[in-house]
Amino acid sequence: MDYPKTKVYFDGSHYIGIPHTTQPHKKRKNKPKEKDTREEKVKEIYKESKGTKKEKLENTIEEIDKEIKDIEKSTELVNKTLDKERRNRIVRYTRLIRKIRLQQWTHFCTFTYDSNKLTEEKFRKKLLNCLNHLAHRKNWKYVGVFERSPDLKRLHFHGIFLIPQMVGEIIETKDYSTKTHQMQIALQNTFFLERFGRNDFRPLDENSIQDAVSYITKYINKTGEKVIYSRHLQTYFITDIIEEDVVCTIGQEDRKILLFDDFKCLDFETGEVLGQVSKDKELINKLPKGY
Repeated sequence: MDYPKTKVYFDGSHYIGIPHTTQPHKKRKNKPKEKDTREEKVKEIYKESKGTKKEKLENTIEEIDKEIKDIEKSTELVNKTLDKERRNRIVRYTRLIRKIRLQQWTHFCTFTYDSNKLTEEKFRKKLLNCLNHLAHRKNWKYVGVFERSPDLKRLHFHGIFLIPQMVGEIIETKDYSTKTHQMQIALQNTFFLERFGRNDFRPLDENSIQDAVSYITKYINKTGEKVIYSRHLQTYFITDIIEEDVVCTIGQEDRKILLFDDFKCLDFETGEVLGQVSKDKELINKLPKGY
């Protein structure tokens, strides 16, 4: 059995395929589904509550019950809403990880801002606008998060980047690190240095890519901070797979296929072998994309 139009992603160790299936057409709704105001209130109360998870849960139920006045219904609503939110978070996280693992990242970048040039609010807005333009005009790809330094609580942005065409020039600078209490070397980009302030563009190789990816994903998973990433960052690439390249079926109801590392990408219409991802990572960018 062969598998045409298979969506393929990388799980960190192996390539996994999701064979194409024909599903009944679903009529598109004209209006977006309105948010449930009570569910939104549950999430807001839980987020703002202090203490352990148990204490936050109890406080949320107590606050919601002031409106519903039925402890059983209040408990059911809170538990159902928070379970749904956890499931959605897992789905978003899984999709993001798949996007990250399909890219050949070239740099780990950090951006801070000069108070003489920008306020914190303007820094956030201007940097996101700048990165969006670079993604559109120079084909940059990125995934990152804003965070605050532990001591000074100063806002900065960490990200992994795929930079096919650099802007500005990279210069080497030295300064004193308040974190390590010693001199440090930074590879700063003049384009961002002029517009924002201090930055660091660290080139990535095969050994350091995984460390950079792990840093970003662990930070996201730990804090729940909103992730910033470029548009059209693919989750899958789509290709035809032949049976001999399949190790076995896996997953719920065997809906997925585990591929051998040297699997071939084919075009069944022409019979052409397009190549092997294991030998040519750039092949991924030439194949149809799935989001």
